[in-house]
Amino acid sequence: MKKNDVIVAAGLGLVQLALLSAAARAQDTSRVLQDVVITATKADQKQSQTGKVVTVISRQELQRSSGKSVSQLLAEQAGIMVNGSNANPGLNKSVYLRGADNKHTLILLDGVLIFDPSGVGGAFDLRLLSVDQIDHIEILRGGQSTLYGSDAVAGVINIITKKNAGATPGINGVASAGSYGTAKGNVGLTARVKDLSYNINYSHERSDGVSEAAQPATATSFFDKDGYNQDAVNAQFGIKLSDRFQLNPFVRFLQGKYSYDNGGFTDGDGYFTSKHLNLGTNATYKTDKGLFNLNYSFENTDRNYNGTSPFIGRLNFTELYYKHQLSDHIKILGGIDDRYSSMNAKGNARVDSSANSLGVYTSVFFNNIASVFNLEAGGRYTHHTKFGNNWTYSVTPSVDLIANDKLKVFGTISTSFKAPDLGALYGLYGPNPNLKPEKAQEYEAGASTALFGNFNLRVVAYQRKLTNAIIYLYPQGYLNQDKQNAKGIEVEPSVKLDKLTLRGYYTYFKAEAISKNGAGAEKSLDFLYRRPAHNFGLFAGLQASQKLFVSLNYRHYSQTYDLFYNSKTFANELQSLKAYGLLDGYAEYALIGKKLKVFADVKNILNAKYAELYGYTALGTNFNAGLSFNIQ
Repeated sequence: MKKNDVIVAAGLGLVQLALLSAAARAQDTSRVLQDVVITATKADQKQSQTGKVVTVISRQELQRSSGKSVSQLLAEQAGIMVNGSNANPGLNKSVYLRGADNKHTLILLDGVLIFDPSGVGGAFDLRLLSVDQIDHIEILRGGQSTLYGSDAVAGVINIITKKNAGATPGINGVASAGSYGTAKGNVGLTARVKDLSYNINYSHERSDGVSEAAQPATATSFFDKDGYNQDAVNAQFGIKLSDRFQLNPFVRFLQGKYSYDNGGFTDGDGYFTSKHLNLGTNATYKTDKGLFNLNYSFENTDRNYNGTSPFIGRLNFTELYYKHQLSDHIKILGGIDDRYSSMNAKGNARVDSSANSLGVYTSVFFNNIASVFNLEAGGRYTHHTKFGNNWTYSVTPSVDLIANDKLKVFGTISTSFKAPDLGALYGLYGPNPNLKPEKAQEYEAGASTALFGNFNLRVVAYQRKLTNAIIYLYPQGYLNQDKQNAKGIEVEPSVKLDKLTLRGYYTYFKAEAISKNGAGAEKSLDFLYRRPAHNFGLFAGLQASQKLFVSLNYRHYSQTYDLFYNSKTFANELQSLKAYGLLDGYAEYALIGKKLKVFADVKNILNAKYAELYGYTALGTNFNAGLSFNIQ
């Protein structure tokens, strides 16, 4: 990263600090944020103890997001671009964390990976998760393969579902309706009977939608709407077998039907159905100074296109790790995990394939050494049945220059990898069983401050180099040949002023992609498709009274580029997508002692005209309104 980039980022942070600190006089909330326990590190560290870049979307934020999808909620976070998040609800969603590809972000559900071996890149379909079944979300940026193995190149998103049951039975729910014939409903039951607790949630969503494809001016008839229909059940149980031993089985079933078009500017009547079954258990056993944690998860994902083209993916995941408190300041972690994935596809040909990945990892955590120093360091050995062995490591030091996290500097050096997915190894189109894993090296450095009471600021710079990138070339098929060099800056200020909460972000992203054509000639692009170089956002939330809360959220995205296949000329065309800004609003009013509230969520208030993908629609002004209740 150029020195000037770092200076600009630091200067921007200091300007914001100077403008906001004078007003920061309300009760200090920074300690509350710092004391949040991050489960995605597997060591259950407080946010103040880790030098990793972590964002937590809190339970309160989730409760104020009933009108949003998971994709829309993630797209409001610094460093995350979810392509298609504001397009037709049935359109595929791609998560670009720090500009990395969708397949380079690992999705966890309650700390356990969820994965579709039959999908492109194996990425989980975020459309199958309902916001109303989620308690909070942890976003861990940077290479995390040391803890989680394959796919955690850009980071990890850990989605924690609702599961806390009180001493008395409770019922909670949400019902809402909105634009484009959209309707959502969720109901949950919680209870605890002696040593048994349970939390069962059911949700339903549907929408008439709009046409997925943008309608060209030359069209002689209107394109049809592409809607979706989705149901989800999530059941969590807690069984206390002794003071030390806890068993936590779960079962989840999600299904949906989604309509889609034939491509950009091209109408169609295609549809696909998706059924996702996930069951397993978590078990914990406490020792005097440590904790054993066992996770087992089975997933079966069944996708069928137009009723004639099924894809079935299965994953068996088993993990056992142990964390031990050696002293007040030193903790060690060691574990082993095994993931067996298989795919079955039936189209023009039949494909049955599988792969197994076995990983062994260890980490050590030094916390609050001499009241100023923290260090996390670890490594992983992975054996994959198709490409052999792979090693990764991560080192994260942090130093409190001023005590109590008033000023902290931190950094990370890490390596990560992405194993080739089964479709690329053995799929229907251009398979290559000799593919090697994609590998990445990342450097990260930053600082955070809470010097001025309830004002917080975090500034981070990173650089990532990816090699052996897997691409598809016709007619050769899948190949290891691309390279990517990426760098970026993330600036995140926030402040609490009595009843007003302000937080914002600015991100800068720059990348170079080096690839070869069919003849082996190298070419270089100084951008990645669909990733904006500049993105900033500002959130303002006002607790106007004990019962009324209102907020505004603005996000701006700079110009991007997309590659469009022209079916008339049979050529790929580079297209420019103009910059755009989105303003959203939210309001809620509590009734009956806060056991019942009504809410309204309005997106794209200014009715901005834009495109996230060339040839596809983006939603204009739209709303969702309803009520939620929580009775115990």
